[in-house]
Amino acid sequence: MAEESRLTRKDYEEIQTDLESKTKYRPKIGIICGSGLGGLADRLTDAETFPYEKIPKFPVSTVPGHAGQLVFGLLGGKEVVCMKGRFHFYEGYPAWKLTIPIRVMHLMGVKTVIVTSAAGGVNQQYNVGDFMVIKDHINMVGLGGNHPLVGPNDDSFGERFVPMSKVYDKGLRELVKGTAKELKLDELIREGVYCMVSGPTYETPAEVRYLEKIGVDAVGMSTCPEVTVARHCGMRVFGMSLITNKCVSVYDTDEGPSHQEVLRIGAEAATKMEKLIETCVGKMDEPST
Repeated sequence: MAEESRLTRKDYEEIQTDLESKTKYRPKIGIICGSGLGGLADRLTDAETFPYEKIPKFPVSTVPGHAGQLVFGLLGGKEVVCMKGRFHFYEGYPAWKLTIPIRVMHLMGVKTVIVTSAAGGVNQQYNVGDFMVIKDHINMVGLGGNHPLVGPNDDSFGERFVPMSKVYDKGLRELVKGTAKELKLDELIREGVYCMVSGPTYETPAEVRYLEKIGVDAVGMSTCPEVTVARHCGMRVFGMSLITNKCVSVYDTDEGPSHQEVLRIGAEAATKMEKLIETCVGKMDEPST
């Protein structure tokens, strides 16, 4: 079966035009909600909501915990657009298609992207319920060839070869860590390396030990494609993972993660993470470029 044709610049502009004709907002900040973290979108005031299936050429979310809505509104006094639910490689979408909303956000004027996710703790010092500020990532899926920028490059979005040495903005990382301290959440804050695997299975003990050895602190099934395309478009990026389970690196144990557990931990920790992100959004400056 031939791969579905990629969207052109004109296709993205049609989505942009459709959304701009229906919303009064012109946000500079875009937020992606991970598994169990869709409640952040519910904090938006004066919100305007658009189901993915009603947005032209948009993919749809098929996973529990991902509502599948694009929500515009105010958060921390700033205009934002929030993805209440994302798309995943394991749902059968090609890597480029996972990032359609990022290019649409870019065309709508978004300059800063905040990416949240649920992740398993590979670092044995991490506890369930911790918030990991992402300082770097390993795109295991992308390294294997399923990369969102493989194929013809559209120079109108960004250059062919994208530097990835400073993906996660240092200023935003410092802002979030400082704000967490003000909110007395600093005991939950970690900073580390995220690794994307394809899923949908959770990792074997051997895979967890391998990830440990290559410097991974948390592992999940998302984030890297969106972040990569955001950087391709010149957008500023901040990423945070909620540690919803400890990865199992030993044999013959009854312990193990489940999607239900991920959603439950997400629900329990959501209020704290939502408050942290909302407060940080209120403090964010607008980049000049």
